Amino acid sequence: MKHSGTITQTALAGQARPGAALFEETAFHAPVAQADPAQTDPLTRTIHLAASALLAGQAEQGFWHFDLEADATIPAEYILLQHFMGTVDKAREKRLAEYICSRQSGDGSWPLYEAGPGNISATVKSYYALKIAGLESASPIMQGARKWVLAHGGAESANVFTRIQLALFGQIPWRTVPAMPAEILCLPRWFFFSLDKVSYWSRCVIVPLLILFAKRPVYQPGHDVKELFLSPPQQLGHIDRFARGKWMKNAFILIDRIVKIVEPRIPRKLRERSLHRAEAWMRKHMAGAGGIGAIYPAMANAVMALKVLGYDSKDPDMARGVQAIEDLVLDEGDESYVQPCLSPVWDSCLSLSALSECGIDAEHEAVKKSIHWLFEKQVFVTGDWAANAPALEGGGWAFQFENDFYPDVDDTSMVVMALLRAGAHKDPQHREALGRAVNWVLGMQNSDGGWGAFDIDNDYAYLNNIPFADHGALLDPSTEDLAGRCIEMLAMLGYERSFAPLARALNYLKSRQTESGAWYGRWGVNYIYGTWAVLVGLGALGEDPRQPYIRKAIAWLKRIQNQDGGWGEGCDSYDDPALCGHGDSTASQTAWALLGLMAVGEVHSEAVERGIHYLVRNFEATSGWKEAAYTGTGFPRVFYLRYHGYSHYFPLWALGVYRRTKQGLPSRLEQVRDGGPIDLGAMSALSGQH
Repeated sequence: MKHSGTITQTALAGQARPGAALFEETAFHAPVAQADPAQTDPLTRTIHLAASALLAGQAEQGFWHFDLEADATIPAEYILLQHFMGTVDKAREKRLAEYICSRQSGDGSWPLYEAGPGNISATVKSYYALKIAGLESASPIMQGARKWVLAHGGAESANVFTRIQLALFGQIPWRTVPAMPAEILCLPRWFFFSLDKVSYWSRCVIVPLLILFAKRPVYQPGHDVKELFLSPPQQLGHIDRFARGKWMKNAFILIDRIVKIVEPRIPRKLRERSLHRAEAWMRKHMAGAGGIGAIYPAMANAVMALKVLGYDSKDPDMARGVQAIEDLVLDEGDESYVQPCLSPVWDSCLSLSALSECGIDAEHEAVKKSIHWLFEKQVFVTGDWAANAPALEGGGWAFQFENDFYPDVDDTSMVVMALLRAGAHKDPQHREALGRAVNWVLGMQNSDGGWGAFDIDNDYAYLNNIPFADHGALLDPSTEDLAGRCIEMLAMLGYERSFAPLARALNYLKSRQTESGAWYGRWGVNYIYGTWAVLVGLGALGEDPRQPYIRKAIAWLKRIQNQDGGWGEGCDSYDDPALCGHGDSTASQTAWALLGLMAVGEVHSEAVERGIHYLVRNFEATSGWKEAAYTGTGFPRVFYLRYHGYSHYFPLWALGVYRRTKQGLPSRLEQVRDGGPIDLGAMSALSGQH
C-alpha cells in the first residue's frame, strides 16, 4: 500500500530566471505557502517549491511518512515467509520477484545498497526466493547468480540468518546453525550472556528464534538450491571454524559445540518451561499494532514461532503480527517491495524542523497538526530500557507508528528539537511532556558520556565474538552522532557546557574524533553524517569554532567537497575508512555538510556558497532532488537504508538555515532560547545516574 505521506510534486512549477542572482536580501516572514515563486530569487523559489511539496505530502492526521527501502533480502524473505505460512498471493509474489530481479547487479549478484559490491547472503536469499516464485534455473538471472555464488565460496559462506532460512526450508541441516537453546532466557543478568546484554533488535529477533531452534521445523517447498553449494549441503558439519590468533572467537565456537552436544540432554520439563517463558516474552512484546520490535525480521520470526507452536490466524497475537507485516508491503503499479520498518515519527520531526527553519509560521495549520500528532505518539510505557534504569520515567518517542517498548534517544532528541523550533514549549500544557522527554534522554546517558539508541551501557563488546553474532551488530553502544544530537538538544534548552551531562558528552566526543578530523556516523552514511551531528551540537552549545579540534573537522569537510560543489560518501567507507567522505554528491549528504559548517560559523565561506549553489542547481521544479543512493545505515557493513524522505527535507532544511543566516535573522536556536533557559519543570534524572 502507498502511504499518504509520500510526496508527489505535480503542482510544482516555475524555473530559475536566466541570470538571476542566487540570493536577494528580502525578509521572509510569511508562511511558506504564501510565497510567490515567480517574483523571487532562485534560492527563495527553490525553498518555496520544496516546502510547498513537503506541505502537500503531510497526512491529514498531521504526520509525514516516506517509503523506507532496504536491499532485496527483505522482499526475498517475505516470499519465503508466505510459503512457510501457507499464505502465498501469486500476483503479489510475481511483482516482488520482478522487484528483486530489477535489483540484480551486472555480475549476477545482489548488493546491500545501490551500486554496491555483491553480497553472498543477499544473493543466496534472492536466488532462493526467485526459484520458489517460479523463475527457471536456466534463466540468465539465475545462471548469473549461481555462477557468482559459486565463485564466492558457495551458499555455505552465507551469514547465520541466511543459514537459518535455509535450515527452515530443509536446504541445510539445523546442526549448521549456531546453538541458541531456549534456556538462555533463564540465565541471570550477571552471567556473561543474558538477554539484557544484547540490543533491542537482537532481543526481538532472538526470542522467537529460540522457539524455532527448539522445534527445528522444516518446510519442504519442492524446490532446492543444492546447486549453490560447493559441498553437498546435507553433509555439512560445523561451518563456524576456529581461527588462528582469535582466542575469544575460538572460545565461543568451542562453547557452541559443547552446547550442541549437551542440548539433546536438557530435561523435557526445563525445555517446556523455557519455551513457555519465550512465548510469554514474545507475546508481551507483540501486544501493540506495530508488531514485535516494529521491525520485519523480528515480526517474521514471531509469526513463524506461533505457527510452529500450533497457533493459527484466530490467535489475536498472530493476527496482529501478520497484519503488521502486511503494513510493510508497498504495492505500486506493477512493482511491490517490502519495507524493513516504518519511519513516520522520524520523517515527521525532520519535516517539521525543515519547514520551521524555512520560516513557516507557528500558526500554520500544518505545524499545529504536526505538533498534536507528535505529542500523541509520545511513549510513557516502561520499556526494556528500564532494566538498567528502573527508577527512570518514560517519555521518549519511537521511530515507527507504534513501538512502545522501544523508544529511542535519536528520535526523542530530534522530536524535542522539532517541537522547540515549532514553538510547542510556549504552551504550558506541552512543557511537562517535553520535560519528561528531556529527563528520559538524560537518564539514558551511558557511563562513557555518550548515548546509545535504545539501552544504557549496552556495550559488552566480547559478545560480538559468539557465532550467532557474525553480523557484528549485537550491541547498542554509544555513538558520536547521538552524542552530538543530545548536546544540541540540551544546548537548545539553554544548558551550558558546565552542566555535568554536557561536560561528559563533550569529553566523549573529543576522545572519538578521528585523525582526519571527522566523526563516525552510526545511523547515517557515514563520516559526513557523524561530523554533521557533532558540529551542529557544538555550534548550538556555543563552542569556540577556533578551537583546533573544530577547525580540524571544518578543514576535513572542506577538503572532501566534490568539484560540483556537493558532498557524498558511499557505504563502502564502513568497510574501508580510507574512503571516508568520498563518493558522488547527494542532496542529503550535501545538506548535512552544509548544516555542520554553518553551525560553526562558516556560512560566508566559499565551501558553503558552492554547496548552496549545488542544491539550487540540482533542484527540479516537478520532482525536487533526485537521490537513489542509500545514505541511511541500519547496521554498518550489514544493512543499509534508502530513506525516500531524506532528499525532500534535509536540503530544504539547509537552504532555510542559509537564507535565515544571510538575512541576519535570528536562528531558530536563538529564537527558542530568547529570554533565557527554558524551564520544563522538575526533572529527576539530570545527573544521568542509573
